[in-house]
Amino acid sequence: MGKELIILGLESSCDDTAAAILRQPDGGPAEILASVVHGQNDLHAAFGGVVPEIAARAHAEKLDICVEEALAASGVALRDLDAIAVTAGPGLIGGVMSGVMCAKGLAAGLNIPLVGVNHLAGHALTPRLTDQVAFPYLMLLVSGGHCQFLIARGPDDFTRLGGTIDDAPGEAFDKTARLLGLPQPGGPSVEQAAKDGDSARFAFPRPLLDRPGCDLSFSGLKTALLRARDALVTDQGGLTEQDRNDLCASFQAAVADVLAKKTARTIAAYLEDAPAEPLLAVAGGVAANQTIRAALETVCAQMGVGFTAPPLALCTDNAAMIAFAGLERFRGGHRDDMRLAARPRWPLDKTAPALLGGGKKGAKA
Repeated sequence: MGKELIILGLESSCDDTAAAILRQPDGGPAEILASVVHGQNDLHAAFGGVVPEIAARAHAEKLDICVEEALAASGVALRDLDAIAVTAGPGLIGGVMSGVMCAKGLAAGLNIPLVGVNHLAGHALTPRLTDQVAFPYLMLLVSGGHCQFLIARGPDDFTRLGGTIDDAPGEAFDKTARLLGLPQPGGPSVEQAAKDGDSARFAFPRPLLDRPGCDLSFSGLKTALLRARDALVTDQGGLTEQDRNDLCASFQAAVADVLAKKTARTIAAYLEDAPAEPLLAVAGGVAANQTIRAALETVCAQMGVGFTAPPLALCTDNAAMIAFAGLERFRGGHRDDMRLAARPRWPLDKTAPALLGGGKKGAKA
């Protein structure tokens, strides 16, 4: 494996179709040669959220286009590729299947190795792509579908310290936007409205802060916002723009407060292992929220722990993180074959009990 590697990454787990090409010399940092993302916001806007069937069909139509654009932008030819990495789960099963089948076809046609990647590992390993962070580090993965505190010890070695027992923060932001008539995706819409709002106007709860442990909950916070909205509608016959702004600001402040305080608890548990260079890394779409990011940076500064977060373009779903996670696994000797299966559920810490229970297809992520 002592050679330069060029790898193609594919991502299609939710509503972003993406392809990226990375180059990495042996022992050196990886370089993103091209990263292409085709979003689907326009396709789902009328439905207030992602429609799985529409998303899957769009992925099937766009994956080859994304690959062509990535190849053209990078100046790399198909014959130059050493391997193909693809998100094999967790995610919306139709979209994951689209990506896996595309990757299988390319790998078979080019006769090169295939590497299946856990989408969550892609987010969790992004700090190693952007900042060459050394193991072990503490990871807060905070996105539309997931929220977990993890100690990352290796490309396939993660220990979960806590996570959400119901809604993920990004999901709560999306639902808040729908409740207030704001456009999707909800995270940027709520953050923009909150800039002109009063975060102290509504006393929203801070769930689970009165209990020990590092688990989180956001479902009750969303319900509290719904009740506050309904009370305003009943009292005054509707919502003013300022009402919306204040509701968004108060909601965002509650989420940031919960994440900051739970992060402080998790850092304390992480420091018990006495890491040589303690570091908190944050990734996932919600990491793009500036209020939340600032609150987490403050906690790290107070506790003497380093802080890093990827550039905003690498916080949301992208194929560069999948390509890099694939590179990490590939250099470690991992290979998949045509039996690689798309997985709707795929927890990173396989030894920890499922936060959300299980089902016929295994523990929920």
